[in-house]
Amino acid sequence: MKKKSNHLKTILHKRAIALVVLLFIVVSQTSSLAVQSHVAAGGLHTVGVRSDGTVVAVGWNEFGQLDVGSWKDIVQVAAFNLHTVGVKSDGTVVAVGHNHYGQCDVESWTNTVQVAAGYYHTVGVKSDGRVVAVGFNEQGQLNVGSWVDIVQVSAGGHHTVGVKSDGTVVAVGRNYFGQCDVENWTDIVQVAAGESHTVGVKSDGTVVAVGRNFQGRLNVNNLTDIVRIATGDSHTVGVKSNGTVVAVGHNHYGQCDVESWTDIVQVAAGESHTVGVKSDGTVVAVGRNYYSQCDVNSW
Repeated sequence: MKKKSNHLKTILHKRAIALVVLLFIVVSQTSSLAVQSHVAAGGLHTVGVRSDGTVVAVGWNEFGQLDVGSWKDIVQVAAFNLHTVGVKSDGTVVAVGHNHYGQCDVESWTNTVQVAAGYYHTVGVKSDGRVVAVGFNEQGQLNVGSWVDIVQVSAGGHHTVGVKSDGTVVAVGRNYFGQCDVENWTDIVQVAAGESHTVGVKSDGTVVAVGRNFQGRLNVNNLTDIVRIATGDSHTVGVKSNGTVVAVGHNHYGQCDVESWTDIVQVAAGESHTVGVKSDGTVVAVGRNYYSQCDVNSW
């Protein structure tokens, strides 16, 4: 009887450990998705979501891409060249900025869980894994209507990339430099699309990249222990599991000078600047600051 009792205790102990591990994984994944919401870097502007759902923005505002002062209940933001997009907690979407190609026409979107902003297009993932897109489609970057089972999207200069729940990746749009050649990628947990390149993080923390290797922005083969990635026009930035940051690519404006950063949970890369969010909610930035896009010290 004592042996059976000990055996039962052992089984219950193992199940308890398994449950704790499972809960840790779920919480980690949820936190990882939430981290994506904090900041977004556009071409010459930067946008941040506060814990209360309001939004702040700095930088160039010629097309109204900074006009987010009235936004409320926002859980994620995205920005590219001239427009800014936000997802509300109820799954609806708002957008401001340049709208010549209809890239801000998102007011009818519902059940949206994530958005991405490209050069002249906007893409959204719905809660059922389907994808919607608006804007410029000359290169086929909006041809996502057949995509299913998508868990994350990223929009580049003229292409769109999506991660499926099984870790495979799909892409549409301009492929002149091979930035859409992702059909062989597996075990991917996050993708980032730049101006003409695409980068993916694998579950083991290694990184893969395709596209134009201008200024070495694809030189990611030696990166390890990466948990989050971001792409700018000509550089790539990665957050390591210990909160430090690495960067490769064009560094004329110091946008890759991130080696001293610590305690970082998310990064965003713009045209020539890089922004990082620390675990305490403060923000740091380096790179080109002609339009004050790096003036985030008070955030």
